[in-house]
Amino acid sequence: MSADSNNPRLAVLIDADNTFKMIDFIDELFEEISKFGDASVRRIYGDWTQNQLNRWKEILPKHAIQPIQQYANTKGKNATDSALIIDAMDLLYTAPLDGFCIVSSDSDFTRLAIRFRESGKLVYGFGEKKTPESLQAACNEFKYFEILSQNKQIDSENSLLVQMEDTSGKLKTSPKKKTTKSVISSSEAATIPGTKKNSKELAMDTKLVSLIRSAIEALSDEDGFAHMGEVKKHIVKNFSAFDSRNYGYAKFSDLIKTIGLFEVDTQNQRIKDKRKK
Repeated sequence: MSADSNNPRLAVLIDADNTFKMIDFIDELFEEISKFGDASVRRIYGDWTQNQLNRWKEILPKHAIQPIQQYANTKGKNATDSALIIDAMDLLYTAPLDGFCIVSSDSDFTRLAIRFRESGKLVYGFGEKKTPESLQAACNEFKYFEILSQNKQIDSENSLLVQMEDTSGKLKTSPKKKTTKSVISSSEAATIPGTKKNSKELAMDTKLVSLIRSAIEALSDEDGFAHMGEVKKHIVKNFSAFDSRNYGYAKFSDLIKTIGLFEVDTQNQRIKDKRKK
């Protein structure tokens, strides 16, 4: 383990063949990783002789990411996965690391993630929402690319608003732009990470409500209250892909309040199931 337990040393291992969507928000990826610790090792694996990886080459120096070359020796066989796994095991035994970040939507890395955890290492996964549940469950926490993509969109909108301010500090008027939400059906919106759900939709999400209630039940005191932060940690332990941003809420407390099924003690940051009298 590293000397600084408050800032764990992490190895970021990126599967270039399986993360094309990540290219446009690599800044947001490392910003998210910084919440978990220091990205001491940064490596990306792929066949860099292939033209399809050219866009990756342009952004690697900005984040000091080391490209690892792996030729596709046999068509149809993913040599990149093997190279990443071998390298990861070397790091596990030789580098003073506290955890690993696996950036891929490929279920082939499930056993690798499990092996890391068996060795007492933290494992953070980053991939698309379609990532098989096996890999998501094998990680301590799993974050969707779609959420990072949304963060970039919000930052871009905020930057645009700043640029629109005139010298007097007032906002210049501009025609409203059509957003992608206007062409997304309600059924589609419910499946898109980051799409904000209303109180009724959240209350009808049986999996979400069950996770929260189970956590409160496990952590509640004699009055039925449980600390909000501990409830969130308990949920993530049982569902690694949980993130309030998946439901459109930046803060867990805002998500809880909107659901409407829980009593919130804002002053002491505690919550209670309203069914418990």
